Amino acid sequence: MIHPDTELRFISPEIGFGVVATKLIPKGTITWVFDSLDQIITPETLAQMDPLQKAYLDKYCYRDHNGDYVLCGDHSRFVNHSFRSSCVSTAYDCELAVRDIHPGEELTDDYGYLNPSEPFDCLPEPGSSRTQVLPDDLLNFHADWDAQLLDAFARFNAVEQPLLQLLAPVHRTQVLAVAAGQVPMASILNCYYHAREIKTDEPATSRIP
Repeated sequence: MIHPDTELRFISPEIGFGVVATKLIPKGTITWVFDSLDQIITPETLAQMDPLQKAYLDKYCYRDHNGDYVLCGDHSRFVNHSFRSSCVSTAYDCELAVRDIHPGEELTDDYGYLNPSEPFDCLPEPGSSRTQVLPDDLLNFHADWDAQLLDAFARFNAVEQPLLQLLAPVHRTQVLAVAAGQVPMASILNCYYHAREIKTDEPATSRIP
């Protein structure tokens, strides 16, 4: 589930729709939680689906550390890519705002930490030399994303957390312990999917939201 102070808006003809903050979402806020609204689809199941279903899932799913495809149950599936994303995934089935997200500003993810199966080109962005999202981005950039998350966790207890109650109990306990400085933060590298061979009649497609 996406943060409640967001809505779906048309961004531009080039980008399409995106998720925008309707109120200030401070740095350190949980912006998304994996919950019971979200659907998990295995590669084996996806391979047996109709091509129209596959095309839809290819567009709106991301891939988790098990290689399963996750279809978000709300408008979080429309979160767009940015190499300078305002949100970063954690190892705890949630994302954090890594800077203040102001009203009217998009919530964005770097699709590089969402396990893409193939490279794809992206629009150039000021402040970033990257032009492609690559399957091994998590291996190459996890230290940078971890640093952003650690900085965000330092603000965790100072801001409202409307999504905290939706975290699975085990993850909620872990997140609170990290925010309190009681345990080290697990690296975002835990989100990385180590690809394995899937025996199906045809290759499974993959996609990020």
